Amino acid sequence: MSVKKVKRILISQPKPTDKSPYFEIAEKFNVDIQFRPFIKVERVSVKEFRQQRINILDFTGIIFTARTAVDKFFSMCEELRIVMPETMKYFCISETVALYLQKYIVYRKRKIFFSQTGKIEGLNNAFTKHSKEKFLFPVPDQHNDDVTKFLDDKKLNHTESIMYRTVSNDFAEDEKLDYDMILFFSPLGVSSLLKNFPDFKQGDMAIGCFGSATAKALEEEGLRLDCEAPLPGIPSMTAALELFLKENQKH
Repeated sequence: MSVKKVKRILISQPKPTDKSPYFEIAEKFNVDIQFRPFIKVERVSVKEFRQQRINILDFTGIIFTARTAVDKFFSMCEELRIVMPETMKYFCISETVALYLQKYIVYRKRKIFFSQTGKIEGLNNAFTKHSKEKFLFPVPDQHNDDVTKFLDDKKLNHTESIMYRTVSNDFAEDEKLDYDMILFFSPLGVSSLLKNFPDFKQGDMAIGCFGSATAKALEEEGLRLDCEAPLPGIPSMTAALELFLKENQKH
């Protein structure tokens, strides 16, 4: 089935800052782009956390690999009325994550280490120097094991704690999907669409996605993929969308 001429696009992510290339694309091709996250991150409940039998103050170092982990960790501490001691050490995957700690602690007075490379290996020296610490590693319920493997290889005393998970973001009952195109960024986004709209039929609506796992999820649901990234020469979703609209608007 051919795709209709696209005028309204739904991007299943939170609205970005004003400098996003999506706004330039909207202007260039005279299309209306709306943002609506199909998924959201929620913290586990105190009850779920307690079932893990972890006492935060038993640890002397915390490992953070994302700003979300920082938010969810300190939210848990707040609910449990735990105040971080000044002696606590923080090991962050990047400077961005380290600086984000300022939202919760007095940065200059704390022992904070970060990787210059954005990879856990960049903390090698800091971990070697502080190998006797007892590390807590807040993670989402689904995560890859690269960091854990690194910590195991270094024989560091560490405990993973599931602090948050990604879940489907529910739509209001009267919300409609009156768009000519939807862009997806994760398999969970695809599941969320079908959970919220069980009778969804693609018809002549265009569907785009980022990442091979998302493409596979769409394929498994029998949905047609009209626009995909990354591909050779198409590194980003915005590049793929621009290319797609160039072709689509020729009709």
